[in-house]
Amino acid sequence: MKWVPKHLDRLFEALLEHLYLVFSSVGIALVISLIVGIWAARRPRSFAAIVIFTGILFAVPSLALFALLIPIMGIGAAPAITGLAAYSLMILIRNIGMGFQAIPRDILEAADGMGYGTARRIWEVELPLAMPYIVGGLRIAMVTVIGIATVAAYINAGGLGVIIFEGIDQRFPEKIIAGGLLTSFLALFADYCFASFEKLLRRRSGGKVT
Repeated sequence: MKWVPKHLDRLFEALLEHLYLVFSSVGIALVISLIVGIWAARRPRSFAAIVIFTGILFAVPSLALFALLIPIMGIGAAPAITGLAAYSLMILIRNIGMGFQAIPRDILEAADGMGYGTARRIWEVELPLAMPYIVGGLRIAMVTVIGIATVAAYINAGGLGVIIFEGIDQRFPEKIIAGGLLTSFLALFADYCFASFEKLLRRRSGGKVT
């Protein structure tokens, strides 16, 4: 490889852009999903409807979704982050809802009996018990978005996709390999980190939430 050693700064810049897209979109989706998921967890019909709606969003091809957002938001990072956040919603809302639904009823009744208000019960009792599910959802969302974010290069959002598509346009395999390998490494690293954290949380929970 001759191009990579001479353009490490370019690859590092693309990697930082990619991380920005991923963390911004998943972070926004997490905030929305916590609010919606916690609210819908005790409302089965609403939860099912929300999962179906976000599932429909997830099924929309990424290029089509980005294209629909361009007339509203223009090109660049804004429509990319919005679209990537939309892809994360189904995964996160589903996992958050399942995590709260899996909490044994007797634990909730015990918390109510001890005088816990709704907000305190959610923060001190339900959220810690549901955390393995939440981290599991984050793991899937991160890996998914890391891959989809490469397509965002088509709308001038930056990231590792720029290197890959340049390689395709220029028939330059080294660029394709470099961008592809960095994207794959990023996804595998995120999967490993979140999987390890999820296992740690499940061990600490003593298997109460499975």
